[in-house]
Amino acid sequence: MWVKLCCLLLYFLALFVLARVFEAVAWYESGFLATQLVDPVALSFRKLRTILECRGLGHSGLPEKKDVRELVEKSGDLMEGELYSALKEEEASESVSSTNFSGEMHFYELVEDTKDGIWLVQVIANDRSPLVGKVHWEKMVKKVSRFGIRTGTFNCSSDPRYCKRRGWLKSTLIMSVPQTSTSKGKVMLKEYSGHKIEVEHIFKWITAHAASRIKTIYNSEHLKEEWNKSDQYRVKIYLFANLDQPPAFFSALSVKFTGRVEFIFVNVENWDNKSYMAEIGIYKTPSYILRTPEGIYRYGNNTGEFISLRAMDSFLRSLQPEVNDLFVLSLVLVNLMAWMDLFITQGATIKRFVVLISTLGTYNSLLIISWLPVLGFLQLPYLDSFYEYSLKLFRYSNTTTLASWVRADWMFYSSHPALFLSTYLGHGLLIDYFEKKRRRNNNTDEVNANNLEWLSSLWDWYTSYLFHPIASFQHFPFDSDWDEDPDLFLERLAFPDLWLHPLIPTDYIKNLPMWRFQCLSAHSDEEMLETFPDSESDSDSENKEVFSSDRDVSEDDELSAFHRCSEGERCCGVEACSCASHYCHHEPCQRKARSHSSAADLEPDWSAWPSDMLHCTECVVCLENFAKGCLLMGLPCGHVFHQNCIMKWLAGGRHCCPVCRWASYKKKQPYTHPQPLSSEPPS
Repeated sequence: MWVKLCCLLLYFLALFVLARVFEAVAWYESGFLATQLVDPVALSFRKLRTILECRGLGHSGLPEKKDVRELVEKSGDLMEGELYSALKEEEASESVSSTNFSGEMHFYELVEDTKDGIWLVQVIANDRSPLVGKVHWEKMVKKVSRFGIRTGTFNCSSDPRYCKRRGWLKSTLIMSVPQTSTSKGKVMLKEYSGHKIEVEHIFKWITAHAASRIKTIYNSEHLKEEWNKSDQYRVKIYLFANLDQPPAFFSALSVKFTGRVEFIFVNVENWDNKSYMAEIGIYKTPSYILRTPEGIYRYGNNTGEFISLRAMDSFLRSLQPEVNDLFVLSLVLVNLMAWMDLFITQGATIKRFVVLISTLGTYNSLLIISWLPVLGFLQLPYLDSFYEYSLKLFRYSNTTTLASWVRADWMFYSSHPALFLSTYLGHGLLIDYFEKKRRRNNNTDEVNANNLEWLSSLWDWYTSYLFHPIASFQHFPFDSDWDEDPDLFLERLAFPDLWLHPLIPTDYIKNLPMWRFQCLSAHSDEEMLETFPDSESDSDSENKEVFSSDRDVSEDDELSAFHRCSEGERCCGVEACSCASHYCHHEPCQRKARSHSSAADLEPDWSAWPSDMLHCTECVVCLENFAKGCLLMGLPCGHVFHQNCIMKWLAGGRHCCPVCRWASYKKKQPYTHPQPLSSEPPS
């Protein structure tokens, strides 16, 4: 998880650097930056009209370029980035979808139950033609969708009783706007009563109703009273402008941030005394001023702070986020991090996608589960101070220059999704290249595995858990129905291949008992040296017998063939005996074996042994005596071996005792040690 998180942070850093490179290239080619102001005088009439349409200001009664330019100047400063975005949005010929309501419940769920948005619905009465024609309606939908206004069509033929109850006896236009300034308040429906069925007139009607929700100030005394008033709103945004009504994007944002941010329009058109504006730091109009408990922030001075709906929406969301905004952000980050597994995982292609699906399911499930207690925690009534301090931290951090760069980059990459996806893919391929190179240096075999091999290993793993689940999910020792073993026998009969390839998980091995061999006393060095010649001659005679024996390897012969040392191989030490010195011709191995053979003359400390283990002093796998301090491991049947020897035996697929052939994963009745006989001779 931490590797994927680091890869995601590196990706974000690469996006930040790439955005700065694009800015440098644009400045080199055109000689201006996105934050550079544009003189409206140098713009054409078409570009000026495009800017007014994006800001939501009517221009139907302004035929001259001078009047249009003055209206642009009155609504706010124009930057190169805003001009570029507006022209790009106009050139885009994407069709905006409109909802077709199927009946009363559908209309209620989407329109009347929506508390933070504006709807424009065309109602078509029975046996009547629509009020707005198809061509004008498509233009209307495209125009209002820029400001987050959703549209739909309700045909009364689908639910005539509801239209009759509402009084919709003729075709009309319905607009839904939140009635109060509180979050999740009531919604009021307004019907269009104009006679001119044109796009501009309908748009003016929409903006007028949306602007009526914004508090408007017409004189300095009212401004002073409002500026010094403390109410429920911690964040307020003021628009000081010489306009008849606020732009449509400003009104649409006031609906979207209902209950979070208060929008106030200060109309300075007929002001004679502007001294109080100078006292509070407002020296020019138009100005967008954000007032918070921490101070005053002038919107439009940093990177990406354009006079548009999208830019101001991103700015206000970062300052006053909802819980849903944080959840969506965490969901995007978690899924981006999970998709990194597609490139980090090496091996077969099918393996990559299987791991990816598993990671996506795991991460999203954990995200949802972790959000549930957070939502319950936020509902507690004693966390108001914690909530306020959290919002204060958001306001401090998101009014910095770095935060403005991040918001500008977010708007840039979200408007160019192909660039975002291509950079993510390129970053993933780089991770895949370095990860593959690292694993090849470590001689990892899974890099070269193909799809068929991985599917075969996956099937083996699945069937091992399907046919033998008990050994994986229970700790040793355990009681189960396998003690009688009839089910295992029937499974073997039903699947003959399982006789050749036992599919038993090896999880039980870590629960097998382990301890060190200890001795109570030792003989002198002279006695140990005297035993060497005899041991050497015995070893030579045993070697001759073994090498002259039959080469056919059966199940019983595996014990001897399993531990033959190849030339140059390191033989067993004191801590781990992995081969028998009987079969090694190297002189160092022979000397080491002689030194360990003295353990047979020592008295073992049986008190350190588990109570259910048989007492012995020799490992039947490597045919070596237990040396003092060597690590031992016991099986459920009670037989004891070198830990290294029995681990290799079990890892090779032999899930049974080398001595009695009892299943190594199956519990057996504990062995009761007989009373030790007295070592004294009978009297």
